[in-house]
Amino acid sequence: MPGKNLSRDEAQQRASILAVDGYQVRLDVTSAPDRAAGTFRSTTTVTFRCSQPGADTFLDLLAPAVRSVTLNGRALDPATAYDGARVHVDGLAAENVLTVEADCAYSRTGEGLHRFVDPVDGETYLYTHYEPADARRVFANFEQPDLKAPFTFTVTAPAAWDVWSNAPHEKVTAEGDARTWEFAPTKPISTYLTAVVAGPYHVARDHYRRELADGTALEIPLSAMCRKSLAPYFDADEILGVTKLGLDFFHEEFDYPYPFGKYDQAFVPEYNIGAMENPGCVTFREEFVFRSKVTDAAYEGRANVILHEMAHMWFGDLVTMRWWDDLWLKESFADFMGSYGLIGARTRYSSAWITFANQRKAWAYRQDQFPTTHPITADIRDLEDAKLNFDGITYAKGASVLKQLVAYVGSEAFFEGARRYFKRHAFGNTELGDLLEVLEETSGRDLKTWAAAWLQTSGVNALTPQVTTDAEGRITELAVLQDGEVLRPHRIAVGLYDRDAEGALVRTARIELDVTGTRTAVAEAVGLARPALVLLNDDDLTYCKIRFDEESLESLRTGLGDIHGELARALAWSAVWNLTRDGLMPARDYVALVLRFAGQEGNIGVLQSLHAQAKTAVDLYADPAWRGEGGRLLADGALRELRAAVPGSDHQLAWARFLAQTAGGAEHLGLVRGLLSGSARIDGLEVDQELRWSLWLALAASGQATDEELAAELAADNTASGKRHHTECLAARPTAEAKAAAWSAVIDSDELPSALVEANTGGFSIPAQRDLTALYAAPYFKLLERIWAERSIEIAMRIVGGFFPIAQTGEQTLAEADAWLEGHPQAAPALRRLVLERRDDLARALRAQACDRP
Repeated sequence: MPGKNLSRDEAQQRASILAVDGYQVRLDVTSAPDRAAGTFRSTTTVTFRCSQPGADTFLDLLAPAVRSVTLNGRALDPATAYDGARVHVDGLAAENVLTVEADCAYSRTGEGLHRFVDPVDGETYLYTHYEPADARRVFANFEQPDLKAPFTFTVTAPAAWDVWSNAPHEKVTAEGDARTWEFAPTKPISTYLTAVVAGPYHVARDHYRRELADGTALEIPLSAMCRKSLAPYFDADEILGVTKLGLDFFHEEFDYPYPFGKYDQAFVPEYNIGAMENPGCVTFREEFVFRSKVTDAAYEGRANVILHEMAHMWFGDLVTMRWWDDLWLKESFADFMGSYGLIGARTRYSSAWITFANQRKAWAYRQDQFPTTHPITADIRDLEDAKLNFDGITYAKGASVLKQLVAYVGSEAFFEGARRYFKRHAFGNTELGDLLEVLEETSGRDLKTWAAAWLQTSGVNALTPQVTTDAEGRITELAVLQDGEVLRPHRIAVGLYDRDAEGALVRTARIELDVTGTRTAVAEAVGLARPALVLLNDDDLTYCKIRFDEESLESLRTGLGDIHGELARALAWSAVWNLTRDGLMPARDYVALVLRFAGQEGNIGVLQSLHAQAKTAVDLYADPAWRGEGGRLLADGALRELRAAVPGSDHQLAWARFLAQTAGGAEHLGLVRGLLSGSARIDGLEVDQELRWSLWLALAASGQATDEELAAELAADNTASGKRHHTECLAARPTAEAKAAAWSAVIDSDELPSALVEANTGGFSIPAQRDLTALYAAPYFKLLERIWAERSIEIAMRIVGGFFPIAQTGEQTLAEADAWLEGHPQAAPALRRLVLERRDDLARALRAQACDRP
């Protein structure tokens, strides 16, 4: 497979003849502060063995120019050896030394070595991001996870900068206006896990110490860093506190000392993902440095990500999947451990499993119902496939299935299996069978059937209770019905809920059982009084959609907010949202539930999810004839709850943001402008910078913010975040000129970083402005293949998803999508997958609208 892609077959062939002994990588980034300088010098020397002397192979490299290629002292002509994506070498010896000197490009897309200039103080910052295959943008290498090797980095940077990499630095040498940082060799790791962070970062330092069973002590230097201009907002003590709790927890559970020496955590600008588990040098998106007041759900989310990345030090870094088919071997485990660890490490975030049930699994359910869904162990043919598989299946469904596995085999058997897995495969690569082997040893169970049902099939089951009673209202039979293309074994709890003296819906019985096949009787329920609510999968042990019998559903309509227990209530909210998405509950009924009971919801993360889902219900799933009324109801509800919320509380802030998202009428927009100007006030509500931008976006989208006002706000917040918000506000204005400008900024230029691409597509695609954006549907489909061919995959994915005409929820748009898919069977599979998924979102919206019509 030529070009920038790499196929699994090519990777397997290369790994079959090569073994890599080590890399020495020298980077010179002294040119970085010069904005006109587009490249930096990269020199790679790789030592490797070949089991078939005389064979040929290739290294991966994406660079504007290659200066020299030398194999075993023999100079190769770069003009013929380098084709723009690969460095071809032939006549290999049994032992080889290959040196490639190249000019590599600074990135603005978050792929490779990203360069950012801070608008606040003009300082320049660099960081790398590689997963799955962008180390080749920084140095020549064998870009596949199973050719692990030690890496020795040497980085020359401006003298005022600090530099970090995976290993500690051994020596720093001053050379005029520059300093050269020489780092110790790493442990054997995969190319995509290497990292360099460089710039005048603000740094907080700490230390972790742990006494080991053999009487020695484990010493881990800790640091956390961010841009200097963010230092006033950087709560490093909180971040490092969670870090130390996590290290305690994982050492207890995994019984394998942290293997990578130090633990740095860099919060970096314009990051494309949440975080990346580079061993010894973890990178995070700097939005986790909170400039303004956020709810406690945001702090919980950050702590979850910190523990997620820490789990990767073992699941993914110490033991790595052989190829991207088994990406789940690290991501599913880390996603599970992020939530499990928040509880186990005794952090203050006790609602982790509620957040998991309500938010992470919603991602999984959505992804698993696309026509492009795939098994957790996926068929990854090439790198483009791999890029798209960082999805809700690999992360959230995989984590849900692991939670089910823990319930199935027991937590001690599960973690003892993990301990053996780390010891047996340390610094190696594994596949599914390697994990099953240790878990079968520790649990005594044959897991092959379980794995075949859960890991090697796709789709989500729905479980529905079937209840029959006698004349006295006692249960004569309670059964669990299972549907789905593949019927799986589920370990579940069935909760029976009734009203107590205070009117709360409380659990009166809990029955745990294995569900198999299409129908499973719950024998222990026979003879019990018919409850008001039968809640399947109580305690959220398995991965499934839950349904309700009619009496239970009526209890939810009249009393969902009365359910005692945050997790049970979150499961009920998740279930009614799935009913709405599936076209089984009218969108207006879901909105009514939110308006009636969201004000009672104590869990702030659940409340924020309800806001997002209610907005989606009105924008996409409601009968178009009812959208206007639905929007007004949401705005009225937001205003009512905002005024009723406890002053200064997280709930007050959440309702203020929801008002900004839904405001459309004169009363709502008048309050928005009053809050911005200071002429209106709500007791306890601090209108800080982030909230100000939310309010300005509401005015911009309503055509009530002038260019001058938005420019003045940007001048007051001349930061990267301010620029992103300002861009979104400009794109959100309800004029043809604003939409044309946003479209052109993204389509006609490849200069925008991913953050500003998203800001433009987000403002452009406001659902209420569907009349303005309708004329872009046809051009969108015409330019898809060009965008995919010309842009990096990261940017192309954002454009394809961001500009898809999802708001044009009509049969014509569906037909246009179908016509493109039918007319482009040979388009890149990854591109077709993105379009097919957006097309499925559109078809789902049409089905939901049909359900919502009176």
